Amino acid sequence: MKKIISMLLALAMLFTLAACGAKEEAPAEPVSFKVIVTDLEGNESTYEYTSNASSVGEALVAEGLIEAHEGSFGLFIDAVNGIAADWDKDQTYWAFYINGEYAVTGIGETEITAGATYNLTLTKGE
Repeated sequence: MKKIISMLLALAMLFTLAACGAKEEAPAEPVSFKVIVTDLEGNESTYEYTSNASSVGEALVAEGLIEAHEGSFGLFIDAVNGIAADWDKDQTYWAFYINGEYAVTGIGETEITAGATYNLTLTKGE
């Protein structure tokens, strides 16, 4: 009887350890999306990408469209398509829109949605 209980406990521990093991996630499927970049003069450039990155920011850094750094509030856009924004120097920043609406999430936290249009608009504050 003691052997049976010991074997059942060992088996239960084995199943518990197996359940706690790291699960391998399948790689994300590639998703297509569009990016429209607008400079201060209103000139627009449109780009179409397909990526399996986890966020818009990750995809655009990998594509070389944006230069960014990790700040205290997430990914911060320094330049888009070679055009820098510097709030401290000239009160400019890159505004981020999702399907025409001002984004409530940062570019680094925004998951890519198939068919979405993301806008990066150089904006001058006051």
